Amino acid sequence: MGQMVSRAFWKGKRVFLTGHTGFKGGWLAEILKSFGAEICGYSLTPPTNPSFFEIVSVGRGMRSIVGDIRDYGKLKAAFDQFQPEIVLHLAAQPLVRESYADPRSTYETNVMGTVNLLECVRKSATVRSFLNVTTDKVYLNREWEWGYREDEPLDGYDPYSNSKSCSELATHGYRNSFFKDQKTAVSTARAGNVIGGGDFAVDRIIPDCVRAALGGRAVEVRNPHSTRPYQHVLEPLFAYLLIAERQYGDPEFADWYNVGPDESDCVATGKLAECFCRAWGEGLKSAYKPANGPHEANFLKLDCSRIKARFGWRPVWSVETAIQKTVEWSKAHRAGKDMKKTTAAQIRDYTEAAND
Repeated sequence: MGQMVSRAFWKGKRVFLTGHTGFKGGWLAEILKSFGAEICGYSLTPPTNPSFFEIVSVGRGMRSIVGDIRDYGKLKAAFDQFQPEIVLHLAAQPLVRESYADPRSTYETNVMGTVNLLECVRKSATVRSFLNVTTDKVYLNREWEWGYREDEPLDGYDPYSNSKSCSELATHGYRNSFFKDQKTAVSTARAGNVIGGGDFAVDRIIPDCVRAALGGRAVEVRNPHSTRPYQHVLEPLFAYLLIAERQYGDPEFADWYNVGPDESDCVATGKLAECFCRAWGEGLKSAYKPANGPHEANFLKLDCSRIKARFGWRPVWSVETAIQKTVEWSKAHRAGKDMKKTTAAQIRDYTEAAND
């Protein structure tokens, strides 16, 4: 299975994590705390209500700062006070449809927010490893049937995707201009679509499935034939930690990395919804609802040969297992269970499966 990160390495490491109040950032904070890392989270207030951050009490056991990455002064003050060794950048405006509604804010957050953080890293004497998390949507999408590689052109179509392409290019520019001495290793990670318990975002298929199930309604699928590289949220998060850890010890590992599922888990949205309905049970059904929204890519896959070859990384959970874990988390939340314990149990399940 996938090569796992070293718990011993992360114990006591000072990690500056942006976006810790979001879905992916919250799960990542829980992993890092379980490893004994010292964490300073910097982010806006949780983007949804309910939120994974509040349900799991993510802010407990770490330093949590409410701040905007567009506010360079506040960001740098928090950064300098904490003096991190490792920086993981997840803060973003992450929704395609929202980027059409407010493109200016999307670019300000995803481009200049990244530049602000890179400035903090550039002026730091303590940071040895920096990872910027972007998206699989950074590529110029030609609707190819094969996966994109890291050297393909970057030119996302919509404001969200394009702003992430710009974030990639800004990171490349800073690395070439300021980090060639390799005192600070700089990488980016381009992950596919993530699913998992605690995602309450709008306009995402699995959160829409959960809301429909809880409301006793049929799941409405806008784009049933759109193919995406779906994976459980823990898959890319452990890959991020692996990249950050390995480049901390050897800057030669710094690069641009795709992180996605195997070919068999790149599935159409309609099939994903059907799989969710089967896993949920209770008579849940899905139904096609014609999309009237703005353009979104129909076909997207990633070639993850680079991270597999360099780190021995492999996906651990199939898309079916990812959906099952999402259903388990969501039903536990509905039943009023302790979601911090539920989340910790799923992290343990993943690490045990990875080490089999």
